Amino acid sequence: MMALTHGAVSVALVALATPALPDTVALPLLVVAFLGGILPDLDIVADHRKTLHYPVGYSVLAFLLTVGYVVAPSGTLLLAAVLVGSAAVHTCSDVLAGSVEAEPWNPTTERAVYNHALGAWHRPRRYVRYSGAPEDWLLALVAAAAAIRSPASGSTVEAALFWLVAVAGGYTLVRRRFSTLSARFPARLAAVLPAVTVEETESGATTVAIRFRS
Repeated sequence: MMALTHGAVSVALVALATPALPDTVALPLLVVAFLGGILPDLDIVADHRKTLHYPVGYSVLAFLLTVGYVVAPSGTLLLAAVLVGSAAVHTCSDVLAGSVEAEPWNPTTERAVYNHALGAWHRPRRYVRYSGAPEDWLLALVAAAAAIRSPASGSTVEAALFWLVAVAGGYTLVRRRFSTLSARFPARLAAVLPAVTVEETESGATTVAIRFRS
């Protein structure tokens, strides 16, 4: 799934769970939820769905932070619980998506997300076939709509979610054409742009390799 979809889902879950909070509290929570939702996908330049994906670790830590907040309420603990909980939702839901190869619409592996506690990959269910699939964008749209309908969502959040859905839609339109886009650039522009490729790593994950032309 797209990082933007994960972010939108996390925002929706927090917005629906905290409908009565004032804007001064709700907005920071929603921002942290979005950041936690996209955080694991920063490993796209390392071992994607492995380096920063901890389905068990994030879940256990989120539970402990939530218990800590219940026992001794504080804003810092609440924000930390939302941040880590959103990362947990992201990594656990990746099993519903496609596999990690460069072209997941032509699946060749059964690797969805790495479980460090088990030392093994979970297999993909492929309800969302690949990042940027039409159903991926539809999920982002539904999550954004749910968040917007919540009383916790103000005008700032609504505008941000509108642009999130728009950017995600643009990504969906070009997702399967990435490999051919560079060929359409003018020669002078292509000569100075970095070469971006998706490669398989030794661990069986994928990584985005960026090579600057000399």
